[in-house]
Amino acid sequence: MAENQNKDINEVENEETAEEVKETTEAEATEEAKETTETAEETETAEETEASEGDEEKKGFFKKKEKKSKQEEKIEELTDRVKRQMAEFDNFRKRTEKEKTQMFEVGAKSVIEKILPVVDNFERGLAAVPEEQKEDAFVQGMEKVYKQLMTELEALEVTPIEAVGTEFDPEFHNAVMQVENDELESGMVAQELQKGYMYRDTVVRHSMVAVVQ
Repeated sequence: MAENQNKDINEVENEETAEEVKETTEAEATEEAKETTETAEETETAEETEASEGDEEKKGFFKKKEKKSKQEEKIEELTDRVKRQMAEFDNFRKRTEKEKTQMFEVGAKSVIEKILPVVDNFERGLAAVPEEQKEDAFVQGMEKVYKQLMTELEALEVTPIEAVGTEFDPEFHNAVMQVENDELESGMVAQELQKGYMYRDTVVRHSMVAVVQ
């Protein structure tokens, strides 16, 4: 009977021990499951955070790219504007230089036209001096002044127009009369009544000539 009692006590203890082991195992399993769930949630949160950061980086990249594109457009616009202004300034400079040259030539031509009658008077006066008086000091002084005046006009590119012995050219000659001349052909200049002059490539005064019939 004592053996049966001991046997019953052992069975009860074994049952209690098994129950405790079961409860411990279930608790440990629950704890492990909880930890696994928390780990999974943390992993998912970390992945979402990384994905969010990746999206923000992409957005920032595209924003920078878009901003850079606008800057490049602005630079191109300013560069084009500068090129146009430089071209306009260059055209203005060339036009101004051309106008200044034209104004200078017009002014020089006007001055030369006023000097030519003085040259004519010098030539008439020297031509009227008798042969015996050409060695006089006064006449010699007049000739020197005349030569100096012609030298200065030549330095300014003022040159006389050829007339006698050349073919009549209405661009350079002004025919005021016709004459007979056996030595020259018809249409040739036989006599120069007033000397004409050129300033560079422009006629300042046409030559007044007599043309052979």
